[in-house]
Amino acid sequence: MLAGLVTEENKKWWTLAAVAVGLFMIMLDNTVVNVALPSIQRDLHMQLSELEWIVSGYALAFAALMLIGGKLADAYGRRLVFVLGIVVFTGASLWCGLATSGSMLIAARVVQGVGAAMMNPATLSIIAATFPPRQRGTAIGIWAGVSALALAIGPLVGGLLTEHAGWNWIFFVNVPVGIVGIAASFLLIDESRDETHERLDLPGLATSGIGLFALTYGLIEANNYGWGSVRIVTAFVVAAVALVVFVLLERHRRAPMLDLTLFRNRTYVGANLVMLLVALAMFGVFFFVSLYMQNVLGYSAVEAGAAFLPMTLLIIVVAPLAGRASDRWGSRSLMATGMVLLAAQLAYFSQLSEDASFWRLLPALVLGGFGMSMTMTPSSAAAMRAVPVEKAGIGSAVLNACRQVGGSIGIALMGAIMASRLTRPPTTASFMSGFERALLVAAGIALAGAIVAAILVRPHDGSQTGEKPGRPAEAA
Repeated sequence: MLAGLVTEENKKWWTLAAVAVGLFMIMLDNTVVNVALPSIQRDLHMQLSELEWIVSGYALAFAALMLIGGKLADAYGRRLVFVLGIVVFTGASLWCGLATSGSMLIAARVVQGVGAAMMNPATLSIIAATFPPRQRGTAIGIWAGVSALALAIGPLVGGLLTEHAGWNWIFFVNVPVGIVGIAASFLLIDESRDETHERLDLPGLATSGIGLFALTYGLIEANNYGWGSVRIVTAFVVAAVALVVFVLLERHRRAPMLDLTLFRNRTYVGANLVMLLVALAMFGVFFFVSLYMQNVLGYSAVEAGAAFLPMTLLIIVVAPLAGRASDRWGSRSLMATGMVLLAAQLAYFSQLSEDASFWRLLPALVLGGFGMSMTMTPSSAAAMRAVPVEKAGIGSAVLNACRQVGGSIGIALMGAIMASRLTRPPTTASFMSGFERALLVAAGIALAGAIVAAILVRPHDGSQTGEKPGRPAEAA
C-alpha cells in the first residue's frame, strides 16, 4: 500500500514526513518535562538541584555533541546516524520512564540528549540532500513548523499525561513513535553522505565536544554558582581554550572536522549569527513570560502552555509560506523584518501590567508568530543553501549549535538581569521590574539581529541563481 502512495515524484515529501517524526520527538522533549517536575520530585524524592539537572542534563548533552553528530552523519551516512539517534533516544526514553531514582532519571536524560544530538543535524542535512534549492526553503518551513508545534504543545501534553496517566508516560509515549520513526526512515529516506570524507578528525571531535560542553555548562550553572565563582570561571576558561585549539587544529588539518572555508560565505555567517541572536533574545523570554503568566497572572502550567498556542499556530501556518518566499526572493529581507517584529513583541511584553488579561497578551503573541516564522525558517534556508550538499551535516550542526548556545546564553543573561532586580524575599513589584528590563535588553538583541541580517545576508542567497546541488550559493 505504501509503495503505491510513494512515487518518485512525491518521495521527497514522504522523506520530509519521516524526518519530521524524529524531529517532533526531540523538540517535544525540550519542554514536555517541565510541568511534570513537581510530580517527579515527589515520587523520586529529589532535591531541587537534582531536579534542575533533569532539564539541564538533556540540554547539555544535546548542545555539546551537536557538531560531532553532524560530522558523523556526513561521514557515515545521514540516514544511518539519524536512525541510530532514534534508537538511542527511544531506548533512553524507556529508561527514563522506568527510572526508580533521581540519578537514574538524570543519566537517562543525558543519554536522550546524545540521541537528540545525533538526530537533529541529520534532519536538516537529509532535507538539503533530498530537495533541490528551489524547494528547500518550503521544506525547511515545514520542518520549522513541526519544531514549533512540538515545543509549544510540550507543556500541554506533559500536563495532561502527568495528571491522567503519571509522569512516566511523558517518556513512554516516545517508544511507539520511535519505532514508527525507525521503520519510516528505512522505507522513505535514501542514504546520502559526504563522498569526499577521508577519515575522522579525532582531535577536532574531542576539542569541539569539550569546548561546547564547558561553555554550555558554564551558562546553565552561572546563576546558581555566581558568574565569578571558581567553578564557572574555570568552565569558561576551559571552553575558550578548547574552542581556540579546535579552530587552530581545523586550520591546519588536511581533512578537518569543520571546513572553515564555509565561513568565507557571508550569507552562511549571517544566518548563523541571526540564529544565535534570535535564540538569545527569545529562549529566556519564553521561560520568564511563562513564569509571569503563572506567578503574576495566576495561570496554571497547562493554561500558560495553552496561552502560547496562537503564536504556535501562526508559526505552523506562516513558516512554510516564509520558506517558499525565501526560495523565490531570498532570505535577507524576511530575516530582517522578522527580527524587527520580534523586537516589537519584546518591547510590548515589557510594558504589561500585573493584571493583564489574555487579550492584552494576544497582540504580542501574534507579532511573535510572524516574527519567529520570518526569522527561523529563512535563516535555516539561507544557511543550508550556502553550504555544499556534501557538507550539509556539519553545516546544519553549526546552525543548530548556534541555536542551542544562544538559548543557553539567553536564559543565563535574562536570569542574571532578573536576579539583579529581585528583592529578598521576592515581591511582584521586583519581579516586574526585572521582567521589564530583561525584555528591553532582549528587544535590543533582536534589533541587532535585524542589522546583522541586513548587512551580511545576500539579497538573493542562491535561491534564484540556479546553482547545482552540492555547490555553495556564493563563491568564497
